Amino acid sequence: MTTRSNGMGKSNSYPTKARGLQKRRRWGETIIQSLLFFAGFVSIFTTLGIVYELGKEALLFFRTPVVNLLDFLTGTKWQPHIDQFGVLPLVSATLLTTAMAMLVAIPLGLAAAIYLSEYASLRVRNTLKPVLEILAGIPTIVYGYFALTLVTPLLRSIFGRDIVEIYNTASAGLVMGILILPLIASISEDALNAVPRSLREAAYGLGATKLEVAVKVVVPAALSGIAAAVILGISRAIGETMIVAVAAGAGPNFTFNPFRGAETMTGHIVRISGGDLSYDSMDYNSIFAIGLLLFVITLTLNIVSQRVVRRFREVYE
Repeated sequence: MTTRSNGMGKSNSYPTKARGLQKRRRWGETIIQSLLFFAGFVSIFTTLGIVYELGKEALLFFRTPVVNLLDFLTGTKWQPHIDQFGVLPLVSATLLTTAMAMLVAIPLGLAAAIYLSEYASLRVRNTLKPVLEILAGIPTIVYGYFALTLVTPLLRSIFGRDIVEIYNTASAGLVMGILILPLIASISEDALNAVPRSLREAAYGLGATKLEVAVKVVVPAALSGIAAAVILGISRAIGETMIVAVAAGAGPNFTFNPFRGAETMTGHIVRISGGDLSYDSMDYNSIFAIGLLLFVITLTLNIVSQRVVRRFREVYE
């Protein structure tokens, strides 16, 4: 036992066992923390390595006398064999297929999320949500041939064979929307479920209907999560490869007509890299320039997503 004076002539006793309450190293937690740190380090290091390689090879492309950065970003013709390196045809096709995909994925995904969160019973929700997420597990090459063999003939039968080409961005975009739908629905449904029950009960107490509660109370309260889901869906659509490579077309075409064939950035990279390219050639280096531009677009969308989430995030007690 140890003693200590309390200033009034008395002493308080403290057991020496108190030393056993000192912080002890827990080796299990230390190992887990080290593994998590290692995983984070590998992720960051891999990203930096990808950016370094893209930047290094793209710099070789832009150092070529026939390539001008302004012409690369604003040119409307991509024909490397005659020294025309305008990337706008590839960018326009990418944005067009992405817009078509989001026209399908946003309303259907948000509607599915509202139904699962506000209307479906627990049993129905536990059944439908895994079924919905199965769509995300289907190989994208299957989606590509689905667009080419089913959606394209359907569009041609509706709008006419003279209007809809065999390879077109509309069919690729529509099927890509089905691919992205589970992503938007799942994230949006989680955001809707995070809204406190008290907000719903307060709206019901004021006489609101179930639809009014869902649309005017729950959805605005979960807006930050829904916006993040939409932006992540856009990033996923921009980076999609196999669907557009199979169904959209295999030639750069600066057009905003969804019924015509056009080649996206990812589709062009797949087509060119699949051929016999010599190292350090113009076509070879152009792949990395396009990849770097694609990385910048995706990074910009992620930054915007973070800002949107912080701007509209609701904090509840």
